[in-house]
Amino acid sequence: MAVVYATLVIKGKRVIAEVPEKIREQVKEILVDMDLPELAGE
Repeated sequence: MAVVYATLVIKGKRVIAEVPEKIREQVKEILVDMDLPELAGE
């Protein structure tokens, strides 16, 4: 599910604050791994 939310963030359909808290850290890790730390809020 984290990959789905990461994809939504990348496409601009969601922001990191809208990701459910229990998977938010996983989504942030995925975004950083994809060289998109600015989308992870870092």
